[in-house]
Amino acid sequence: MRLKSYDRLVRCALALALLSSVPVGAAAQQKPSDAAKEQAEARKQAEKAAKVFREIMSVPDKAIPRELLQNAEAVAVFPDVIKAGVILVGGRGGRGVISRRIRGGWSAPAFFKIGGGSFGPQIGASSTDFVLIFMNEAGVKGLLEDKLELGGEVSVAAGPFGRATGASTNATLDAGILTYSRSKGVFVGAELKGVVIDPDNKRNEAVYGLTARDLLVGVEVKRPIPSAVRSLTLQLARYSRK
Repeated sequence: MRLKSYDRLVRCALALALLSSVPVGAAAQQKPSDAAKEQAEARKQAEKAAKVFREIMSVPDKAIPRELLQNAEAVAVFPDVIKAGVILVGGRGGRGVISRRIRGGWSAPAFFKIGGGSFGPQIGASSTDFVLIFMNEAGVKGLLEDKLELGGEVSVAAGPFGRATGASTNATLDAGILTYSRSKGVFVGAELKGVVIDPDNKRNEAVYGLTARDLLVGVEVKRPIPSAVRSLTLQLARYSRK
């Protein structure tokens, strides 16, 4: 019995010695959790969105009129939306952030996905940045539901741009959502219909512990918000002061 006990102690000692000889970092080389991955991707996504918005506003003659931003209910930015087609069938998809005007400023950016199919002669692929300006509560209401189809219940129109104050009386402003795009370095008003916007709540939960709807109705975020995620909110505050 004593020999067995001694043998067992020796094996345990050898095991502990082997463990102690392993480099500290090696034992910790595990894949990051899904939440950590989502948080990292969220920071990149929010930074891209803020960069796109900053670039469109940095050229006064081609920028979104500030009058629109001052009266907007929400702003969405979807950078690098991929559109691809083969023969007669194609589609587009991407991710972005949406911030809504709430009491005291703009909400923390909520993460959303955008996608949709297309039919007709087409081939190849392209990447496009989209900015959407929600001008009334009807458009925002769709965001608070499971998904919003552009051109469905909410009217969509290509947005005006530039310094002209006359843009505020343009007939297109009757639309619930005004859309802009950039595919080759130049922002233009763009028709964007037949695509669906829906919440990316896996990412929202990872970053905030809240859903997209929570964020857009102004539920308080109790977690620290990374500065990279807040970057679009800061840009909106700068260009939409009333």
